[in-house]
Formats: sequence, C-alpha cells, structure tokens
Amino acid sequence: MSSFEIVPVTTKRQQREFIKFAWELYAGDPNWIPPLILNQQELLNYRKHPFYNNAEIQTFLAVRDGKTVGRIAAIVDHAHNRYHQEQRGMFGFFESINDQTVASALFEAVRDWHRQRGNFVLRGPLNPAMNYECGLLVEGYDSPPMFMMTYNKPYYGDLIEGFGFKKAQDMYAFWGSVDMLQTIDPKVIRIAEQAQERLGLTCRPVSKKSFRQDLENFMRIYNSALPGTWGFVPLSEEEIVAMGNGMKHLIVAPLTQIAEKDGKAVGCVFGMLDYNPLIKAINGRLFPFGFLKILFGKKKLTSIRMISTNVVPEYQRWGVGLILMNNVAPEILKWGVNDAEFSWVLESNHLSRATLERGGAKRTKTYRIYDYEPQ
Repeated sequence: MSSFEIVPVTTKRQQREFIKFAWELYAGDPNWIPPLILNQQELLNYRKHPFYNNAEIQTFLAVRDGKTVGRIAAIVDHAHNRYHQEQRGMFGFFESINDQTVASALFEAVRDWHRQRGNFVLRGPLNPAMNYECGLLVEGYDSPPMFMMTYNKPYYGDLIEGFGFKKAQDMYAFWGSVDMLQTIDPKVIRIAEQAQERLGLTCRPVSKKSFRQDLENFMRIYNSALPGTWGFVPLSEEEIVAMGNGMKHLIVAPLTQIAEKDGKAVGCVFGMLDYNPLIKAINGRLFPFGFLKILFGKKKLTSIRMISTNVVPEYQRWGVGLILMNNVAPEILKWGVNDAEFSWVLESNHLSRATLERGGAKRTKTYRIYDYEPQ
C-alpha cells in the first residue's frame, strides 16, 4: 500500500476537493443525500458565516497518489468553551475510506492542531456545532436521512472508536404515521383545548410579514428553554438571522406555530418539510435552476421533520407543548403529510422520549456524539 499525506486545506482548489470527495465516496449509495454545496461552503467557512464570528476552523485532506481518500475539520467553538467553561476541541465533516490508518492520521492532525491551541479533549462529529448538523449515524442505515440530518458509512463508528473516542451521548430519531393522529385519545385533545383556554393562549403560524420579529421570538424562546440540556450553546442573533434567511422560503407557515400570551411569544413548534428528495434530484446544486425546483416542488412533499418544540421556563409545566402540537396537527393533515420524523431527541431527554413512545412513535435512527480524552 502506497503512503499518503495529510494536507491542510489552504487553496480554492483544495476547498473544492474537500467538498467533492463526498460525491466520490458515496457514489451509488441510494440512501446518501448530497449536501447543498452553497450551505457546505458556508458551514466550512469557505464562504462567510456568522458562526465563525466566534469560532475557528481548519480543514484537512488525506491524499494518496494524488487522490483524496479522507477529509476532516478541526473546529474551536469559543462560544461552547465559554458557556461550558472548558477547553474542548471539536471535529466534524469527517469522511474516509475504510482504512484505520487513514482515519487515525486525520484524527491525529485534528488532535495536534487543537493541542497547539490548548485544547486537549475532543468532541464530534459536529458539522460544525450542536445547533447545526451533528452526530454519527450508528443505527438506521436502511433509509435516507431527513432534511438537515446526517448520514455516513456504517464503518465510521469503528474508525472513530479505533482511534480512542468513546460514546458521550446518543440522539434518536422517532418516526410516526399521520394515521396515529386519528387514534389520539379524545381526552388528550380536550386537555389541550382546556389548557389553552385556561392559560389564555393563542397560537398562530409564523408570518412572513413579521418574519424578523418571529425570528427574534424564536431565538429568545430557544435560548431560554434549553439551558441545562446536554451540549447546549445559545445561538447568536447573527446565526438566527442567517438561519432564517436560509429557510425563509422553505418554511410552510402553518407547520410552524407560535404560542402567545397577551401578545408575548412563550412557545413555538418548528416543523419543516423533508426537502431531501428534491435536494437529491438537483444533486446539491441550487444554481442556476435548482432553487426553483425546490420552491415549486415542495407542494408534492409528504414527509415532515418536527425539529423542535420549545417553551419558555415559566410555562414549561403548563402543557404548552401539547397545545402547540394540537394546533399544528390539523395543518399537517391539511397539507397531506403521510409521515413525520421527530429528530433529534437526546437519550438524556427522558420526558420527550417517553412522550413520543407513549404516542406510538417508533425509534428508527440513532446518532452518536463521541468524546476523546488523552490517556
């Protein structure tokens, strides 16, 4: 076997090679969904992205005989380290042929890069952080991922663990058919309706007319609802705006609801159509006409990913999540959705897991975050 070298990405050509490698590695895999190239460029900081106002990244290629055989990114998330009061390095965007020597060399490059910056413990894969695509698929290779969820080769877990990484946390995806909505106990619906009336809440869809205000509401609810959750890092205002601008034309307003009390937003449920079949059809290329195929093709989509339900702390024990789901359910049926994925759900989030399981949702995929500590 010929030798290989680990090359830091410094040129535009290497950047293109870093992204293109995934197409080569997954050629012929029916379940792989190509990433949106423009989005990948931003998340890798090849194009400006607000996440990197508070973070650093260095990407690496593994090259053998002039051919790329692996890639990885070393990431310092300063917001994470400040919030959790630790010095931790991250890795992400990992892809490799099934060769432990290649994978270990990539992880060594990441480890050495971080050590130079005083970061001796590692975590990943994060692409580039918990608030974006993250986790290694370890169960559920029999179907494509939902929108904004990861997919990878089944042997990746062995390569990562072969270097010395250990499981830190699992995240689950649950699947449910809309037929389950027809079997919900009427008592549950009455409880939601009575709770909504008792609390004096109103629920409304996200409005494109007040989209900026709704983004601010989402940021405030998200950042106040999740402290204490494993791995949580608050989103910055700039990140929220960038996410909103990227998703504004993809959001179907009735599938994303906001609960308000006296005009103040206290909770939100965020559902997004599964755009992956359309992204696969355009091969990840938005231009020149790919974005039009997505915009005009979304009416035919019949799967949805329920991304999050968040409630401000003072209302978390009052059934606001149930109220939001009760309001969004008729809209899901009206659109013609056939099935939904609830993802991701932390294994340590026992309440959400139990709620989904009691409702009949089936756990279909498991994603894993790994930690590395030097011996």
